[in-house]
Amino acid sequence: MRVADLMITPPIAVPPHATVRQAARRMDREAVGCVLVAEGDTLHGILTDRDLVVRALAPSATPESPVSEFMSAPAVTVDVADDLEAAYQVFRRTGVRRLPVLDGHRLVGLLAVDDLFLDVLQRLSDLLGPLSFSVLREGSAGPGPAAHRPIPSGARHDTPVEHRR
Repeated sequence: MRVADLMITPPIAVPPHATVRQAARRMDREAVGCVLVAEGDTLHGILTDRDLVVRALAPSATPESPVSEFMSAPAVTVDVADDLEAAYQVFRRTGVRRLPVLDGHRLVGLLAVDDLFLDVLQRLSDLLGPLSFSVLREGSAGPGPAAHRPIPSGARHDTPVEHRR
């Protein structure tokens, strides 16, 4: 699977001259934790909700200050054609939670660590669905070998045998 398969598009962006207030309002309106700072499809940086609090509010910047003063730049990025394994490595190596996605030098999307979590959960669900159905179907035929195991000493007798470990 490639980065392009999971990225959010179009990316939510503001220009470098946008104010902190405008960026915060855009984040609120779009219900996102960051905006990319870009002109057209050229990425300049990334501004996160944490950047707003730590870099803008804490030092008492004005809401009319430009976002270019508080954005993280250069932003850590991935390429649209990268395999997801490359994105996992970048997330692990850098500790960032969001990666702007570029096609060459052109901004095309955003990949968040949350997107990877959702993918992992979907894959796990895809694996467990048939397995769970199989176990339930076999369980309805009557007690299996687990029901004939002795109860370990100290185990609660009202807990099903399968859960005592």
